[in-house]
Order: sequence, then C-alpha cells, then structure tokens
Amino acid sequence: MSKGQGFGGFGLGKMKELADAFKKAQQVQEGAKQLQEELEQLEIQGEAQGGLVKVVLNGNQAPQRVEISQEVLQESAEVVSDLVTAAMKDAYEKSTLTMRQRMEELTSGLNIPGL
Repeated sequence: MSKGQGFGGFGLGKMKELADAFKKAQQVQEGAKQLQEELEQLEIQGEAQGGLVKVVLNGNQAPQRVEISQEVLQESAEVVSDLVTAAMKDAYEKSTLTMRQRMEELTSGLNIPGL
C-alpha cells in the first residue's frame, strides 16, 4: 500500500467526495419526501373548449374532480367524452411538466445520471 492512499487507492480526497455525495443524496431524499407531500396538496387544472370542461389532478396526477358546464351537457355524449378527454390530456401534460420542474429544482447541482 503506497503512502497516503488508504484502502485500495481510495485516498482521503475520494473519501471526502464520497461523504459529500452521501450528504447530497440524503438532502435529495429529504427534499423528495417534502416534494411528495407538496404534490399531494397541489391542484393542476386542465381545460377544454375554453374552460367549459375542466379536469383537476393533484401534483401526483391523481384525479380530484371534473367540472362540466351546463352548456356542454347540451352536446352529444361523444362530444362531451371528447372534451373530457382533451381536458384530461391538458391536465396530465401540465402535471408532468410541474413534476419535472420540481424534480429539476430538487436535484439541481447534482450529477445524477438519468435525472
């Protein structure tokens, strides 16, 4: 074993890097737990036909409610179905973007492959 290298060439500098990485991972884990709680409370609204149909999801993409205006109810079942589907897609896209942005904020400054 060469002087100052520690176990298997894993010197003190590498140990500090490893400790820092563990510390950052723990911070991310704590932040992820807090983020999960925030997302549960968040409401994201998708719309169709200028807001005549609204779908609300929480930040974890769980459906919360659907609002359909009386005006839309005069349409055929097929039209109502299409509008609800469009509002769902809008809400889903918005919630996915929100989740991605929040995760990027949480992991900013970290070099984690895949994030």
